[in-house]
Amino acid sequence: MIEIKTAILGCGSVNKNLLKILANKEDYLAEKYGIAFKIIAATDTSGIIVDSINDSDSKGLDPIALVDHKNSGGKVIDFLRPASSSLSIPKIRGDSASVVDIIHRLIVDDGLDLIFEATTCCVGTTTTTEQLPTNSSIQHSANDGSSSSSEALKICCMALSLGVSVILANKGPLVQAMDDLLKLAQTSGKRGRLEYSATVCGGLPILNIGKRDMIGGEITKVRGVFNATSNFVIDALADGSCSCIQEAIEIAQKVGAAEADPSLDIGGWDTAFKLLIIVNTIMLNTNANTNNMIKLQDISVEGIDHITKEMIQTQAKEGKVIKLVATATTKHNNTTCSVRPMDIAADTFLGSISGWEMGIEICSDIYGISCYKLFEKEPIPTAASMMRDALNIFL
Repeated sequence: MIEIKTAILGCGSVNKNLLKILANKEDYLAEKYGIAFKIIAATDTSGIIVDSINDSDSKGLDPIALVDHKNSGGKVIDFLRPASSSLSIPKIRGDSASVVDIIHRLIVDDGLDLIFEATTCCVGTTTTTEQLPTNSSIQHSANDGSSSSSEALKICCMALSLGVSVILANKGPLVQAMDDLLKLAQTSGKRGRLEYSATVCGGLPILNIGKRDMIGGEITKVRGVFNATSNFVIDALADGSCSCIQEAIEIAQKVGAAEADPSLDIGGWDTAFKLLIIVNTIMLNTNANTNNMIKLQDISVEGIDHITKEMIQTQAKEGKVIKLVATATTKHNNTTCSVRPMDIAADTFLGSISGWEMGIEICSDIYGISCYKLFEKEPIPTAASMMRDALNIFL
């Protein structure tokens, strides 16, 4: 049995679903793959808590108890073992300022093997932000230098450099410094791998398809609808269930699909982040040379904030729908990338992507044109993708 000492960074909806999956699949993973994930640390905005690692009877932090604690409004640093447990309480409670230091100690002294990173996505000071909306969480974090993404990037770099594997659902570190992270992962030894399939369209295995199933081919173009929230908003205007964008956003927030700050979704930036990751992973020869990677400023971005119900109805009369489409084309070593609303024929693949669906069309020189689509209203497939990445690392 392989015991993987694991840290959970961020206890939002994605990692809470991951914890439930790991708990529900515990026996199956042990029997089929001989793997056990031992949760030795967890964080949220309150700080970090660490299990009593040297307790030989400890199976780590109880994932279901931790999820229940968070769902009841509790903070990670206040988490206790169930009263019925005979085990000692977790041994370390640290505030947010000490998270990096404690993670470093877990790596050096306690043999941490794996980090699941799913904190809030925001982009810090290493990214050019002149294009970004001044009221967005990205711009704010870039201006004040205090973003959680800066801490996330620091932890990722530290872990990879010390041979600890990192699995990302958080796009922030990749948008900030994807080239640096890949270089560290390539040189950190066998254990220190970086996987991030969950950062792009949740459970849709776009990156795996491009890297593994289209090996030997050149992907010349991708087009896709990558943001389910903006797609839902447009459809809600189209079917008349909502009269304006704000009303649709509020519905998306109530079901937990849209963030409290929806500017990343509506402004096209979440789509741009995903396009950057896709292009750098499956379209460019980044394994040999990370210097040719695109940056956020290389993507032309236009959101859907100006789209009205009347515009949608006008296109519908012509058999078309409005979609927020990401496009990347590479030709003669030149790559052009954009995110913008487009009028798409309703009877095409992209036009058929509706509601909480996401999808991509991939064009290759030898594999032809292939299309993939996923329905994901809740982040369970995203969490499952993180588990998938972990299994691919340790099997």
